[in-house]
Amino acid sequence: MAVRTVLRLGDPRLRQRAQVVADVRDPALRQLIVDLEDTMAACSGAGLAAPQIGVPLRVVLFGGGGPNPRYPDAPAIPRTLLINPVLTPLGPEREEAWEGCLSVPGLRGRVPRWLRLRYQGIDGEGQPVDRSVEGFHARVVQHECDHLDGLLFPDRLSDPTAFGFIPELEAAGLIPAVPA
Repeated sequence: MAVRTVLRLGDPRLRQRAQVVADVRDPALRQLIVDLEDTMAACSGAGLAAPQIGVPLRVVLFGGGGPNPRYPDAPAIPRTLLINPVLTPLGPEREEAWEGCLSVPGLRGRVPRWLRLRYQGIDGEGQPVDRSVEGFHARVVQHECDHLDGLLFPDRLSDPTAFGFIPELEAAGLIPAVPA
């Protein structure tokens, strides 16, 4: 068990394209999964991608438990480990909403994302994962999978003025205040 350091915007490792996982039985992958779980829990993350802790592999973890304290009004998402994910939009509809990121601490921005999508991949046991989701669940999956391609949410802003520090956005009434 290990809580790893989350890389922050500016670290060049966040901008690299992650490599496909070739062997789900690799003991190093087992340790990576534990580290992702421990780090995401310690940081109250809605999700975490392997590149965010310096591992350039196509692995993301998201959801779990009840509502996330960083997004108290968002619905709960089932805990999902996804290896080598493939995303397919289900329709042309997009939705803009506020996002934050453990690699961009203290900031939020309005980001357009596909409203509905299908995601496929494999779990930590090598079993197929195939779900169709919408809303916040779809947003989280897209956000985490962006990390696998070296993208961070500020890269996706459609309006750069809809980006700022959390306390200022809360004070302006643009995002709900997060309970302390």
